[in-house]
Amino acid sequence: MSNTTNPKSTEDAPPDSSSPSAFQLPSFRRYWIARLCGIIATQMQGVAIGWQVYNMTQRPLDLGYVGLAQFLPALCLTLVTGHVADRYDRRRVLALCTFVEAMCALLFLNLTLSGNTDTRWIFALLLLFGMAKAFEFPAAISLMPNLVPPHQFVNAAAWNSSAWQVATIAGPAIGGVLYAFGPLVVYACCGLLFLVSSVLMNFVRYERVVTERKAATWASVVAGITFIRHQPLVLGAISLDLFAVLLGGATALLPIYARDILHVGPWGLGLLRSAPAVGALSMAIWLARHPITNRAGSRLLGAVAVFGGATIGFGVSQSVALSLLMLVTLGAADMVSVVVRRVLVQVATPDAMRGRVSAVESVFIGASNELGEFESGITAAWFGVVPAVVLGGAGTIGIVVLWTYLFPQLRRVDSLDSAA
Repeated sequence: MSNTTNPKSTEDAPPDSSSPSAFQLPSFRRYWIARLCGIIATQMQGVAIGWQVYNMTQRPLDLGYVGLAQFLPALCLTLVTGHVADRYDRRRVLALCTFVEAMCALLFLNLTLSGNTDTRWIFALLLLFGMAKAFEFPAAISLMPNLVPPHQFVNAAAWNSSAWQVATIAGPAIGGVLYAFGPLVVYACCGLLFLVSSVLMNFVRYERVVTERKAATWASVVAGITFIRHQPLVLGAISLDLFAVLLGGATALLPIYARDILHVGPWGLGLLRSAPAVGALSMAIWLARHPITNRAGSRLLGAVAVFGGATIGFGVSQSVALSLLMLVTLGAADMVSVVVRRVLVQVATPDAMRGRVSAVESVFIGASNELGEFESGITAAWFGVVPAVVLGGAGTIGIVVLWTYLFPQLRRVDSLDSAA
């Protein structure tokens, strides 16, 4: 493979390598800010698209199609995206992906300017956007460990997750406020942020040791799937996230809650979408200062159970305050799951395999998020909005009980460092 790398850049070696903060490393800082800009733009764009589509059709199922259009590329391109992340400069892959996303935002702007009312054009652009995201995820996840020494993986994972949560707090809130001035403003800002992310990624530095690029074989292409299938800890952690969030994801239905149940409008939608990230960011800050050092497996399972319970609470709530509290709780529980899962996968996977394993992981995560939105849209169309959310939360708790017995190795994980 040509992307064999040293764990950290020579430029980034700090005076005291025992420092617990990965953020002191310049290239990790640039990477973190670039990711922050890109995720904020994605979240802002999600608010605008969700509100526009629901206003056009008034059909919950169309909100599900928004998620499906973004998930299908990750599913269809899994084997390709992971191989690209392992064979080429991950930094360049990320820069190109965010540039394509910037072009998508500007095309959304153009559709709005033209007065488009055909959702098929929106779904077509979402497919293109989903293709860029499909290549972005494995490159981003597999690049991060190359920017920090191994003893800072947990700290870097917490910082990385905090970027996601800061963005998912700020992005929807900013998107909801800017939407008051029209979707054109939202899409223009998204395009600018994606471009900033693309430029910053080009300034990330790390040492690449280029070796002979071997011809791709079927065995090398599917190596990520084979690796996960033979690693019970990795398979259990990733699949738990897949099925739990697939069943318990209520975010696709937030436009309906904002408009028809809680009656809070676009600004309220941004607030609702930000609430899980408030809880998650608070938990990420806590975990950065108080890392999980024992009983990691049981904490993971417990956090997912809390996620399911909070989903049920949100589903039945008709109070804005209670709904926000349940979403905050849901986000905090999800952050525990994210950090434990990400560290388990990173420490258990060789660097030369990280792109392909991350590509498979992206399908699991995409299935739990975007496909989960599609599932929520279908169940809401079949059973109604509130029953769909409650059933999903109950299903999440059921998955935790089942996984406790299917993956005893996961339940028994104590220290995350020992997972390697």
